[in-house]
Amino acid sequence: MGSLEAQFTAFSKFGDSKSDGKTITLSQIDKWMKQAEVFDKKLTTTDTGIEFGKFKAKVIDLKTFNQFLENLAKAKGYAVDDIKKKLVNCGAPGTSHTTQAVHVGGVDRLTDTSKYTGTHKERFDESGKGKGIEGREDRQDGSGYVQNYKGQGTYDKTHK
Repeated sequence: MGSLEAQFTAFSKFGDSKSDGKTITLSQIDKWMKQAEVFDKKLTTTDTGIEFGKFKAKVIDLKTFNQFLENLAKAKGYAVDDIKKKLVNCGAPGTSHTTQAVHVGGVDRLTDTSKYTGTHKERFDESGKGKGIEGREDRQDGSGYVQNYKGQGTYDKTHK
């Protein structure tokens, strides 16, 4: 059952950067069960919502999660060990059916920063990464010299 604890921690942290890995939410449990293919026509996300609601909490710890699984299995007539085995063997949390970048027609050409010209070219460095505010607006130097004066700091050296 050590693997169940590791999976619990992994899925509790997935999609939640502030999670400490010791508690899990209903949406994370549903995602875990979908990935493990626990859901079928008899057991759905509605059933997990009903069982989770009985704990009157937004998050539950591992001990409460085990109780949650036992209650869920008992209510639906499943063996709790079968559910736990599926949850342990489903692999690391991942995404499926996410939106992929489109590479059709003019999209590649329009998003290739190496082909930009003029002022748009100034917005990106050599690697194609944006420069942020520095690339979008001309910043005033404030040094007292005329803009684009290349000999800045040389006046005192030439007139002594």
